[in-house]
Amino acid sequence: MPIRQLPDDLINRIAAGEVVERPASVVKELVENAIDATATRIVITTAGGGKSLIRIEDDGHGMDARDLVLSVERHATSKLGDAELDDIRTLGFRGEALASIGSVAELTISTRTKNAETGLRLNVLGGKKHGPLPQAMNRGTIIEVKNLFAHIPARLKFLKTDRGETAAITDVVKRLAMANPEVHFVLSGSDRSTTNWPAVTGDGALAGRLAQVIGDDFAQNAVRLATTRHGVVVAGLAGLPTYTRANSLSQFYFVNGRSVRDKVLMGAVRAAYADFTFRDRFPVIALYLAVDPGEVDVNVHPAKAELRFRDAGGVRSAVIRAIGEALTHAGFKASSSVAEDVIGAFSAPGHDAAASAPRSGPLSPTPFAATPSAYASRDYPIAAERGFAGFTEPSGRVEDSEPAGLVDYPLGTARAQMFDNFIIAQNGDGLLLVDQHAAHERLVYERFKTQLASGPVPSQAQLIPVVIELPEEDCVRLEDAAADFERFGLYIERFGARAIAVRETPALLGQTDIEGLIRDLADGLAEWETTTALSDRMEAIIGRMACHGSVRSGRRLRVDEMNALLRDMEATPIRANVFTAARPMSNSRSAT
Repeated sequence: MPIRQLPDDLINRIAAGEVVERPASVVKELVENAIDATATRIVITTAGGGKSLIRIEDDGHGMDARDLVLSVERHATSKLGDAELDDIRTLGFRGEALASIGSVAELTISTRTKNAETGLRLNVLGGKKHGPLPQAMNRGTIIEVKNLFAHIPARLKFLKTDRGETAAITDVVKRLAMANPEVHFVLSGSDRSTTNWPAVTGDGALAGRLAQVIGDDFAQNAVRLATTRHGVVVAGLAGLPTYTRANSLSQFYFVNGRSVRDKVLMGAVRAAYADFTFRDRFPVIALYLAVDPGEVDVNVHPAKAELRFRDAGGVRSAVIRAIGEALTHAGFKASSSVAEDVIGAFSAPGHDAAASAPRSGPLSPTPFAATPSAYASRDYPIAAERGFAGFTEPSGRVEDSEPAGLVDYPLGTARAQMFDNFIIAQNGDGLLLVDQHAAHERLVYERFKTQLASGPVPSQAQLIPVVIELPEEDCVRLEDAAADFERFGLYIERFGARAIAVRETPALLGQTDIEGLIRDLADGLAEWETTTALSDRMEAIIGRMACHGSVRSGRRLRVDEMNALLRDMEATPIRANVFTAARPMSNSRSAT
């Protein structure tokens, strides 16, 4: 086939494929234009997940007749000079958004400037302009997009359900609102309940907006970031290590007011929290960077969702330093401090006892639960001499409950509990350190799988249903998955626009953290993006449930409970995996 020049309508539709990926992409482009137009109030209205209607109304400076006509032409923009590609200071600058949208939907633009006697309206259908015509309206701009992709069925069939697209629009608006606390956002429509985020100004503007969007609990469980390093200003809120989620969807990154996805920033946050959080838990963070526009390239992605730093190492260093300093000032110690206490506890008897004194801060070892004389037995000779900080005498007498054949048990017999989290066990070869939560989590996981193999998991009813407030999009996902969760023994139902009522929970979990379980499952659904594949996610679901139904770190156990846990670990079908929870403390046979 010979080379030919493509017609304009096909060129626009191809370009639209880069800019207009889904309804949420349209909302993002139009709201960014409103923000660039110095709007102080933006109202977003949708229907049918944005496929039927998207309406953006702002009180910005508006457009005159000349600008209105040019606004729907390709590569026409008021935000970029002839030689300013290395100095981008606006959200939109490509000049493709309105032209692309007009080629794949019915587009209507109504606008009025401050000094104009009346407004103007321009219609674009199939890339063809009609108008402008007079329009009565207040100052600002109103853009309506109807029947998105109606004439491109190949694109339309690849969109998600109305609920899925509605959730995607909510996420886009949420990020734009977080980046612009001085702007009043209203999100409404026939496919959602109304969300209203009033403008917040003053010193606490950022924290106030984050409390509106993410929730008051985040603002109350976060530390403030405010540092400058390598020419990078780092601001925002970083969640405490004890305030984590099951995935990284609650991590938000902004560079020069633009919401981005960037591997450098994600890696920096992961490194900064490495010594503070448990494995498979993700901190909640809203990270704001201000960088010289000449030091960052925002023109590497058609939707401007990714960028490239000139000095990626300097940015990474600035982020890690800012988070590390903020968490340290909040009183949190790195996990290495706990390791030092453990090592010190096993030092020779002549070691200075002051070195084993409890450290300050939330990660401090548990104080002595009994006087040193309580350990005056053959089982704790060193403990009796030194009085280990962090060691707890198990309830009951060890010698009375000790099995006769110690060497017959691979995991031995419980000797003590350390930091209300680790079981010190002794077998014929040495000592083992067992993480009680990780061990019991594996046991609950295996029992879940066994019960599921024979039918639905038995449930226990709550005397009073537990009502949990969640973002509307999470409530929608949980409601869609409610029938699938019933086979796991979890019975939930919608309770208003932004809450879920839990009526029954798996009996296997006992007195579990119901709110934490529901939030983790909501995180999982958001990550998987579909409820039709829940059966394929069975292991992930019961893994989350098992975690919340396990013996928690910080719980003091009796000696018979510890020994029973060790025996159950040995009897677990997949022993190799179970023994990863036991860590040998000598050069004896490894339990891993």
